[in-house]
Amino acid sequence: MGETVESISKEVERLRREATDALSAAGAAPELQAVQDRFLGRRSGAVSGLLKSLGRLDPAVRRQAGQQLNLLKEEIERGLGEARERMEARALEARLTGERVDLTLPGRRPARGRRHPVTKVREELEDIFLAMGYEVYEGREVEDDYHCFEALNMPPDHPARDMQDTFYLERGEGLALLRSHTSSSQIRYMLDNPHPPLVRIICPGKVFRRDDDITHSPMFQQVEGLVVGPGITLGDLKGTIEAFLHTLFGPQYPVRFRPSFFPYTEPSVEADLGCIVCDGKGCRVCKGTGWVEILGSGMVHPAVFEAVNGRLGRPVYDPEEVTGFAFGVGIERVAMMRHGVDDIRLFYGSDLRFLEQFRG
Repeated sequence: MGETVESISKEVERLRREATDALSAAGAAPELQAVQDRFLGRRSGAVSGLLKSLGRLDPAVRRQAGQQLNLLKEEIERGLGEARERMEARALEARLTGERVDLTLPGRRPARGRRHPVTKVREELEDIFLAMGYEVYEGREVEDDYHCFEALNMPPDHPARDMQDTFYLERGEGLALLRSHTSSSQIRYMLDNPHPPLVRIICPGKVFRRDDDITHSPMFQQVEGLVVGPGITLGDLKGTIEAFLHTLFGPQYPVRFRPSFFPYTEPSVEADLGCIVCDGKGCRVCKGTGWVEILGSGMVHPAVFEAVNGRLGRPVYDPEEVTGFAFGVGIERVAMMRHGVDDIRLFYGSDLRFLEQFRG
């Protein structure tokens, strides 16, 4: 490349003629790509190479040379675009004239999405309890230690924390954690709604624990319930759970109760349902017993009422005046029983072959 405006202008005109001839001769997409590579390719393109060499020119010449080369580059790019449009138009015309198109045929409907099976089960659970007169209260997914543990009779050194004391976050000067159960929402509800001390709520939502096997997931969804009022008994708890499970699964599946332990209930009971997957014959879901643990429950521990009263600063929930019961059920566990699924992780595997089975 010369170092005068005249020599640069001659080179630009030569490249313009060559590019015009090459574009006119190109009849297919690969030929257009060859033209683009020849003139505008990053490594060996003629115009690109000249633009890279502008730095060696005198300042007085560099400006005019840059303007001419940029103009040439734009012309070639515009010519390439117009040539591609002409090729696409010719291809479309050839296809339309060569193929017979029946314009009376109905169009193809796009695939329609549907609600996730776990979402559908959650909505069904909410509807059952709404029909029983319960209120739905969701609460927070990120909680503090007081609402998630201490108010539920689990001080920092309590061994029951070992299974749930998991995902912590830094927040301000202290720590927060992803809630390990929606029981924390029950505490918040009692603190936010102290008058009158009558409660009948369910708390659905996501919870997080350090679990991962065919019946447990690090993130899963729960529905927990809380009833508080004068004269609430264990018989009320059993009747509510039996009515709920028979409404959900049908009266043909047996329900049994057995003693258990939870720090925030006393006495505590587990509710088991006859395994729907194997019809009680024994499978890997029920671990060969014919029963599946469906939910945990119990009478609210007086220490929980005392913790709430301590935060409120007055005895709103007097353990001598009111009692209550609480229960919690995993939504995925219900979905597994409902649909005969033997691995909870399938619900969150994003495999459309699995999810498309749940229609309607």
